[in-house]
Amino acid sequence: MPQPTLDIVYSAEVSLARADDVPIVALESTIITHGMPYPQNVETALKVEKVLHTKGVVPATIAVIEGRLHIGLDPDELTRFAQSKSAAKLSRADLAACMATGGTGATTVAATMIAAHAAGIEVFATGGIGGVHRGAETSFDISADLYELAQTPVTTVAAGAKAILDLPKTLEVLETLGVPVIAFGQDDFPAFWSRSSGLKAPIRMDDAAQIARAHILRAELGLPGGQLIANPIPQEAEIDRDSLIPIIEEALTQAAAEGITAKAVTPYLLQRIFELTEGRSLTANIELVLNNARLAAKIAREICVQRQNSGASAR
Repeated sequence: MPQPTLDIVYSAEVSLARADDVPIVALESTIITHGMPYPQNVETALKVEKVLHTKGVVPATIAVIEGRLHIGLDPDELTRFAQSKSAAKLSRADLAACMATGGTGATTVAATMIAAHAAGIEVFATGGIGGVHRGAETSFDISADLYELAQTPVTTVAAGAKAILDLPKTLEVLETLGVPVIAFGQDDFPAFWSRSSGLKAPIRMDDAAQIARAHILRAELGLPGGQLIANPIPQEAEIDRDSLIPIIEEALTQAAAEGITAKAVTPYLLQRIFELTEGRSLTANIELVLNNARLAAKIAREICVQRQNSGASAR
């Protein structure tokens, strides 16, 4: 039999947490290298990790560094990574190739889910998932995040899908793929910077214990894939939907006029929205990520408690 060659590097803190069955929450790294400018990126990453620590949960920021899959970065590693100018943006299609060639890359939602599952981590906190891009009926531009949610058993906490996407079609694809979309504490599906997209979420739950129970029951039922927990941005931090829609439309029109396509679309739109909101979108982004980390911590702790109470081991 061939020997496994997957090279996973666990941080000292994550190694101890795995040994002691302390709950762990995975964190992506594209938000660090591709989502925010330096130094806000490293400051936000450290704030998110601090939130998890204060909730009794160990953070595991995931990245590929020189071909090795890192589960957890110490503060110095995180700071160096945040200053990287050449880190690739890794999803399902190129994660293994980056590792095989000794490359360095930041993990998207899909790649983070894959790595978290390989490391036995069941809960992941992010900002917002990707989805169906506007005009996908001709471009076929649909994020791999949706398919990952359908096949990798990780509960993902996000502030919904990014508002620049076609949200009705995103929800339709998630339904087709059998992904539970659970709005936390409200009936509406949130839209990243805004608490409401104007669309009703398929499922509502108000309690982290219920979400944890659903996660465990999916495994017991043999259902593939994870859950999307749509956690609305705190009210005081949101940019309301009516204010945001014309800004997004203007950014989309400019992207089309400049011929921006494929992977370049999302970073272009996020930058233009940052400019058009005079920085409010970045402030909102930071607050929603912190809020998602708080909820993810509660869910991760509940999964551990429920498994301990049932006498089952998470690993």
